[in-house]
Amino acid sequence: MMYRMRFFIDFEKEEKWLEQMAKEGNHLRGTFCGYQFQKGEPEESTIKIDFRRFRKKDDFIDYCTMFEDSGWQHLAGTKNSGIQYFKKIRNDAGDEIFSDPFSKAARYKRYANMCFETAISYLPLLLIFYWSGVIDLKAFVDPKELYFTPGLWEKTGSSFWFSFLFETPFALMRGIAWTFIPLTMIFFLFFGYQSNRLYLQSKR
Repeated sequence: MMYRMRFFIDFEKEEKWLEQMAKEGNHLRGTFCGYQFQKGEPEESTIKIDFRRFRKKDDFIDYCTMFEDSGWQHLAGTKNSGIQYFKKIRNDAGDEIFSDPFSKAARYKRYANMCFETAISYLPLLLIFYWSGVIDLKAFVDPKELYFTPGLWEKTGSSFWFSFLFETPFALMRGIAWTFIPLTMIFFLFFGYQSNRLYLQSKR
């Protein structure tokens, strides 16, 4: 099994990349913590991507079965993952899994909505951490706030360097922990914006 880490917003670019990997004999088997490929014979493949999430397992099974009956094998994706990968396995199947350009574009809209909803869902947690003092937003402007050693910045010489170097790893861990939620929100907002832009482009 081979693993690759890649990030895509444009589903069509992702499809072309996966098809190129198949030409090289690397066949998609999963997408948990990156792409998982099984080595095999090189082949010309048609791979398409949809974005759908399901509340019920039976609805997800019916969704996959519908595509399999139409000549498309479900390669990767779960009930809650959203992104679903399909491979054409019958010659009599069409080269597209969508009935028209609007339904094809709608996958970007669904993905954008998921990103925006996820970003907003972090906001209450960020406010709670801020009001409770768990996160100190002043540290984003002044990194000195990450250091808790009393009188650290008044010390000089070897005393300063010993205290500074001793606490720096802890300060870095605090900084990473404090920035995780804001950066995650920014990440999802960016992906949502780009996906919505692709949705508007695809509708034309």
